[in-house]
Amino acid sequence: MRTSSFLVALAFASILGTNIRTLSAGENWPQFRGPDGQGHAAGTDLPLTWSETEHIRWKTPIHDRGWSSPVVWGNQVWLTTATPEGKKLYAMCIDLATGRIVRDIKVFDVENPADTRQYNSYASPTPAIEEGRVYVHFGSYGTACLDTATGNKLWERRDLPCNHFRGPGSSPVIFENLLLLDFDGYDYQYVIALDKQTGDTVWKTDRTVDYQTSDGDMKKSFSTPLVIEAAGRWQMISPCSKAALAYDPRTGKELWRIRHTGYSSAARPVFDGGMLLINTGFGKADLLAVRPDGEGDVTKTKIAWKATKGIGSKPSPVVVDGLVFVVTDGGVATCLDLKTGKEVWNHRLGGEFSASPIAAGDRVYFCNENGKTTVVKAGRVYEELAANTLDDGCKASPAAVGNSLILRTKQALYRIEGP
Repeated sequence: MRTSSFLVALAFASILGTNIRTLSAGENWPQFRGPDGQGHAAGTDLPLTWSETEHIRWKTPIHDRGWSSPVVWGNQVWLTTATPEGKKLYAMCIDLATGRIVRDIKVFDVENPADTRQYNSYASPTPAIEEGRVYVHFGSYGTACLDTATGNKLWERRDLPCNHFRGPGSSPVIFENLLLLDFDGYDYQYVIALDKQTGDTVWKTDRTVDYQTSDGDMKKSFSTPLVIEAAGRWQMISPCSKAALAYDPRTGKELWRIRHTGYSSAARPVFDGGMLLINTGFGKADLLAVRPDGEGDVTKTKIAWKATKGIGSKPSPVVVDGLVFVVTDGGVATCLDLKTGKEVWNHRLGGEFSASPIAAGDRVYFCNENGKTTVVKAGRVYEELAANTLDDGCKASPAAVGNSLILRTKQALYRIEGP
């Protein structure tokens, strides 16, 4: 077990268990893109400016390589990492108050990992966490439930087949008693629900998508599903190559689908309560606004608008007060009107982007792969509020708890706070 170079006395806060679907106070960041899975921070006083010498409460080096985003529950921050060649897969717990590494657990050994280093890491899926348990996922290399108090492994699954080809990317999602997972690989494409207490399969649904090709590289996908309540029912929105599908999260029954021409979808959907936003992925990324109240194939009936300019393949959108904020992989930020899809403004931020933006109050935070975070006013006129630089850049999306920004760069984890 690895430890940090300094020892600090810990004061562990006692936290009541909270259902992630009703969490609103901002104490926790339990999944990829936060409490609602859509990049909204509850705190409205996140730091505006910082540098390596300003407003850094702590900085903790993270060993090896991983693009998973941090999750936070109570006084614990969890993330995953892996050796560069993918033979050892780790889960790490960092103390939120001090930055001390509390646990560094080797979860799995992998004898013959596929060589995907050029495109991805072996620890890109973000964990999901709730009171007492954290669920760490490495795609087909393994899924495990760990006790957050002891670090003990409560269950594991290593029998879910999928040749990710470019490495795993989809993150797990907690819903009621279930852990929901997407597997979209070169060979197999399916969605599955595990009993979160035991790891047993509750249901499994194969994709029935016409990929219009026999090339498995065009069938893979990396997007994390989003569970919403719309049209009087729970829906698991699950993008994939050439389509996006809605399932009943309790049974796996397909509810509706739309077809498109994109592939290797990576961005997570966004839902504002009326309109669902779905990114079509690589090829030519479009953003589709979908009304989630249909049945069957709704491609011709439920797509309200399509934005074709300034849409990135990897970063997810974020919605603030009727405005949609997106950024391209090449660093051009765009603001769209949610009702119409029309462009309000666009501005070149610079750099390369994989991380999804987050919103806090009237600010949007864009973190690039080169170490720069641009803070923009969430309004109809482009207004840059700050540009902050760290020693390294982000592929992981940021987290926020209270008035702190938890930022993972390629080599370290930061807790950033204002004065």
